[in-house]
Amino acid sequence: MRRFAFAIAFLCCATPAIADPPVIEKITATKSGTTWRFDVTLSHADTGWDDYADGWRVLSVDGQELGLRVLYHPHVEEQPFTRSLGGVAIGADTTEVMIEARDNVGGWSGERIPFKLP
Repeated sequence: MRRFAFAIAFLCCATPAIADPPVIEKITATKSGTTWRFDVTLSHADTGWDDYADGWRVLSVDGQELGLRVLYHPHVEEQPFTRSLGGVAIGADTTEVMIEARDNVGGWSGERIPFKLP
């Protein structure tokens, strides 16, 4: 029994902590010719280079990546923050996309926010 308790305690301590994923606070989109520009506001408990929101993407409803905005540095002192991505090609018959954010610790959040194109 004592070995079992030790093993459980070891596993709890050895399991890496999962950081909170970035939160998508706001999305806007503007059509320009045949492409779209997206402005996405994120919040995340960035702590520095070891844990920060490092990107977001535009997906079709069926999960195809249409555009990727890489964030190259932490935003510790700038929360929430907004970054843009232009030139996103979306079919004329598409009325809705999904936006998903990621951080450099947990990867893609798994939470895809639906967004109806204006």
